[in-house]
Amino acid sequence: MARGEGRPLRADAQRNRDKILAAAVRVFAEEGLDAHLERIARVAGVGTGTLYRNFPTRELLIEAAYRNELARLCDAAPDLLATLPPRQALRAWMGRFIDYANAKLGMADALRAVVASGVNPYAQSHEMIQAALSRLMEAAVAAGTIRPDISATDMFAGLTGIALASGKPEQREQAERLLDLTLDGLSAGRS
Repeated sequence: MARGEGRPLRADAQRNRDKILAAAVRVFAEEGLDAHLERIARVAGVGTGTLYRNFPTRELLIEAAYRNELARLCDAAPDLLATLPPRQALRAWMGRFIDYANAKLGMADALRAVVASGVNPYAQSHEMIQAALSRLMEAAVAAGTIRPDISATDMFAGLTGIALASGKPEQREQAERLLDLTLDGLSAGRS
């Protein structure tokens, strides 16, 4: 955050920031590194001054957009477990993982530019995803709905493979079938 780091944002300022981050993911995924920040502001429904006040550089915006997508994915795990049975929570999170991977792949050129500037937006990504996935899998194992012999690391590799093979929006039906197939393979009683 460019201004007032450490202080919580006013509700309207937080809404604007969230809209900018969502628009940035969409526009960078569509246009790559050629995306104009003014277009992102327009898509977000905010002025360019608001965008630059929050993100004075393109790199800061790209990094924040990626980290926001990562946080949304990882923060969903406890929310899903609080509202759904563990197996259903895991399956819902798997779908969100495909959305996250799709956004990340769409922003690949923009993220490479951030890495080239000396910033690592991926720092701790793997650990955060593994922790969220482990929590979901442990709950499903405890409920007796998935096998205990599959690690979160293996599951992460499988989800990454599905995302790479079928992660594009036009392949969503295939991705959903593959996620169901993967979850069926985790069913308790199978080995």
